[in-house]
Amino acid sequence: MKALALIILALGLLLPSLATAQRPAKVPRIGVLTSFFSSRPPPDLEASREGQPALGYLELEAFRQGLRDLGYVEGQSIALEYRHAEGKLERLPALAAELVRLNVEVILADGPAVQAAQHATKTIPIVFPNAFDPVSGGLVASLARPGGNTTGVSLQGPELMGKRLELLKEAVPGVTRIAYLWHAMQHSARALQETETAARALGVQLQPIEVREPYPFDHAFATMVEAHVDALTIQPSPVFFGRRTQLVDLAVKMRLPGIFEVREFAEAGGLMAYGASVLANFRRVATYVDKILKGTKPGDLPVEQPMKFELVINLKTAKALGLTLPPTLLFQADEVIR
Repeated sequence: MKALALIILALGLLLPSLATAQRPAKVPRIGVLTSFFSSRPPPDLEASREGQPALGYLELEAFRQGLRDLGYVEGQSIALEYRHAEGKLERLPALAAELVRLNVEVILADGPAVQAAQHATKTIPIVFPNAFDPVSGGLVASLARPGGNTTGVSLQGPELMGKRLELLKEAVPGVTRIAYLWHAMQHSARALQETETAARALGVQLQPIEVREPYPFDHAFATMVEAHVDALTIQPSPVFFGRRTQLVDLAVKMRLPGIFEVREFAEAGGLMAYGASVLANFRRVATYVDKILKGTKPGDLPVEQPMKFELVINLKTAKALGLTLPPTLLFQADEVIR
């Protein structure tokens, strides 16, 4: 009996320890708040790669791959809570509020979704993968010391506007007037200033054309034709990125050579694109999430700027526009779509 009592006592002491050891560790939850993207794959992923809008699936998959590279397993060591506005930007505040109520550890937000997340919380860390001019846009205090609860990776936008115009003039040497399509929601005065300065230096006239919701692009392109523009560039923006197929289709229809900020525009049928890799940015931003989960404050993580830029040229579009691109320009290209 004494031996049995000792065994029972030992089990009584051991069982709480076993229960504690078997209790699963808390799985951190990451909120994913997007303006246009979707975590669902399109019906035909290969067709999406060739120019149909992939709704951002590839970008979010790059983020998930970045997490996997760091050892995270979705559904086991990390959970992702997706909230997609899918182009209906008026839904963003409510979607951001949902993620705050879920008390997620970090919010990944793109484009206009960043501001919505910032309005919803001042404490939950927010990470952006593709901010255009985050300082002038008011997302962070500075690149080196973002402060607050927001940081991420920049597309390094305004600084590249001049280079894009140089490439466009090299492609279309006789260009004299270039349209600059922009919208008020994410208007960057610095980007417009940089573009105007570059246009003057190249001896061409810039024709700014604004669009507002619901983004009547047909009217905007009709205005370009009336203004007798020879070519087109646009304000880098997730709003335009989400409607890239419509934009490049109209440019080709109106026979306007265009240069855009990321390769996805050229893949969708735009003449040229020059800028950072969106997929690389989404993959890279996973390291920010990892550091924040391990205790680093977002305000102490400098905003990273891309180090590599790519020039993508769509020769099929050049032929459709009746353009013969100089060999020197094709030689500079990182990729030529034939």
